[in-house]
Amino acid sequence: MQEIAKLAGVSLGTVSHVLNNTATVREPRRTRVLQAIQALGYQPSQLARGLRRDHTNMIGMIIPDVTNPFFPAVVRGAEDVAFSSGYRLILCNTDNDHSKELIHLNELRTYLPAGLIVIPSNFSDLTTQAESYRQAGTGVVCIDRLPKNWSGDSVTADNKAGAYNATRHLIRLGHTRIATITGPLHLTNAKERLEGFRRAMKEAKLPLAPEYIQETRFDKQGGYSKTQVLLRLIPPPTAIFAGNDMIALGVLLAVRESGLRCPEDVSIIGFDDLDLGETTNPSLSSVSQSGYQLGTTAARLLLDRKEGDASPAKHIVLETVLKLRDSVAPPLSRETSGTRARRRNKE
Repeated sequence: MQEIAKLAGVSLGTVSHVLNNTATVREPRRTRVLQAIQALGYQPSQLARGLRRDHTNMIGMIIPDVTNPFFPAVVRGAEDVAFSSGYRLILCNTDNDHSKELIHLNELRTYLPAGLIVIPSNFSDLTTQAESYRQAGTGVVCIDRLPKNWSGDSVTADNKAGAYNATRHLIRLGHTRIATITGPLHLTNAKERLEGFRRAMKEAKLPLAPEYIQETRFDKQGGYSKTQVLLRLIPPPTAIFAGNDMIALGVLLAVRESGLRCPEDVSIIGFDDLDLGETTNPSLSSVSQSGYQLGTTAARLLLDRKEGDASPAKHIVLETVLKLRDSVAPPLSRETSGTRARRRNKE
């Protein structure tokens, strides 16, 4: 900074005001300082700034699976809001491993972040770590799913309503043998989607055998293997509600490999409304939740806290919308389905 001040012919204080935007500097002096900064190739240390201000301009974001195509939109939403407000996003991936999540939480704290956005990992419990962030004046927002005993700020989708509406649609089409493949039921979003599914089935007074509920990971392989289990049941389901679109893709693959057709033999509805669902054959019906909106809402909530919002913890629930495409249809008549089942058995 001394070299900048000398080259620009100004005081150290003037250089500091220009760099930190802490006071108005007359344009001629400001221009000379900026030219000197450029000439010297000066890059301010964000960590040094953070030590002076208690926080840097960085926002930490922790996600459970960077390969899941739902999460990039969430990250993009948070990053857009952060960037437009002068903050920078640091992304960490946990691979759904809570021990790795704890390492990221402990290390991010040393960078003095202005805030923290977390999509919790499997079996996550952030109570102790979040409290240490709050005591340091750093806001923490959990999104998509909630960790154990969480009482802080959160932004989630209306998972129950989304699953309920999807199941109700299948029922209105005439399906009575409806199965579901859920995500891991220790995760709040998977649990809520199952609750919505059960509610719709109960209201319609439809029987729900325990084996019609299969639990797996939120991925394609899990959907594929659990669909194979469901299709071996007697009688098999005529419709499957999948806990997310990745599971639904596995369902679609297993249905095809079993010699069945979607939606003629098995209707499928997913959850997330990923772009790739529009390109499958048939195109995938799905419950739409906006990952981008999850990210933007969480980032705005975090920045509100940074600006002094000290109101009680906020639990924001975003609406979901059922997007119907070609993967759902009324069930076949018993005669037609019975003929096809006998044909498959002979094969």
